[in-house]
Amino acid sequence: MGLRLLACLFHLPTAVIYGSLSLFVSILHNVFLLYYVDTFVSVYKIDKLSFWIGETVFLIWNSLNDPLFGWLSDRVFLSTQQAGAEISSPEVVLKRLRALSHNGPLFAISFLSFWVSWAHPGLQFLLCLCMYDSFLTMVDLHHNALLADLAVSAKDRTSLNFYCSLFSAIGSLSVFMSYAVWNKEDFFSFRIFCVLLALCSIVGFTLSTQLLRQRFQADGKAKWDQESTLKELYIEKLSVPQEKRITLAEYLQQLSRHRNFLWFVCVNLVQVFHCHFNSNFFPLFLEHLLSDQISVSTGSFLLGVSYIAPHLNNLYFLSLCRRYGVYAVVRGLFFLKLALSVVMFLAGPDQVYLLCIFIASNRVFTEGTCKLLNLVVTDLVDEDLVLNRRKQAASALLFGMVALVTKPGQTFAPLIGTWLLCEYTGYDIFQRNPLNNVSQVPSGVSAHQPAILPQDMAAFCLGPRHSCHEAAVVLTGSIISNLCNF
Repeated sequence: MGLRLLACLFHLPTAVIYGSLSLFVSILHNVFLLYYVDTFVSVYKIDKLSFWIGETVFLIWNSLNDPLFGWLSDRVFLSTQQAGAEISSPEVVLKRLRALSHNGPLFAISFLSFWVSWAHPGLQFLLCLCMYDSFLTMVDLHHNALLADLAVSAKDRTSLNFYCSLFSAIGSLSVFMSYAVWNKEDFFSFRIFCVLLALCSIVGFTLSTQLLRQRFQADGKAKWDQESTLKELYIEKLSVPQEKRITLAEYLQQLSRHRNFLWFVCVNLVQVFHCHFNSNFFPLFLEHLLSDQISVSTGSFLLGVSYIAPHLNNLYFLSLCRRYGVYAVVRGLFFLKLALSVVMFLAGPDQVYLLCIFIASNRVFTEGTCKLLNLVVTDLVDEDLVLNRRKQAASALLFGMVALVTKPGQTFAPLIGTWLLCEYTGYDIFQRNPLNNVSQVPSGVSAHQPAILPQDMAAFCLGPRHSCHEAAVVLTGSIISNLCNF
């Protein structure tokens, strides 16, 4: 039985093995996003000053580590060669797989550091966040870079992304399983659950990277030796190649002349803001706009669907990408979100079911668009390779530079959203008891970004109700900005 299972693993398609890496990230990351703030606030009793100091340091480190790790990984690939350029060689792919085999298990170990109190809450909060984000960044950079390195055609890249979305959806199930063991008073069961998830991730990373390395060593080198797709873009050939090492300043100057890159990061910045705005305030929208008109079970159902539906819906979007192309699908999603926002604005707050559809679909379509944009970055990697006549494609570095420009969208989403909602209601969500007539504040659900404390979200939702017009205006403005840039 064991030998048969091992034989099946060796015969799995490369796209399936590559996509499975998303499973071993998502089973941990979804649990982390849902519980780490509540753990430090409710269990470890972190004070507000330490929380904000940790968040400030983390936000700075979170923005800088993507280009830093990308530069450390790909700086050797930035040499130019006047005789032409080559797409990623087998050595480059094997290097990325080795990095994943090392950083994947370390990422799982850093995940466990959150669930055991081993230092002062403020110090542990800061160290755990920075350590976890560092290994997560290394895994994401090399995993995304392989999307450009393993495939050249849009069809093959779409296939790779398809399995990533499929396994990410499966990984989201860890959130539902975690509900059965989450208990602030008795943390033992939850810790055992997290250990099992981490072990599964470690084994998965080790096995998947080993299978990909063996697969690539067996038949990948022959494939790359026969294919020279991007070499056809070069006409002039010199007998003796002349290489020139590129410095960081020169690389940044090259990016500043890359017009498609500049336009894309502008679009992606607004899209990332929109995506995280939805992620942060989705539970708040449900309770603030619909708390008097839908049941608790309906709200919980919509919240649970919001975790899985974007991944499943992205599978359909990728099938459309194969038929119509990535850019046509992304543009269509922008117009669809704009149309939904206009309809919701005109309908008003009395159409409860329409409001439910609007809030859920807006999150699903926005998340789906964000996931498709990785395919656009792979095209930018190819274009950067051709325009600057590089010897190798600096995939991880370009993904890191995109993240450097777009990460501020993650920071400003909760800040601007918090300010807008506080401006409309007059309540500060960081006040423990903002309402005098409420004796006990129920605990809410933590959002993707830690700027909103979970127990404060539910208290904030108890304030005076407002119409959905404000939310529709904010979302419509974000979408219009997307359309103008795209």
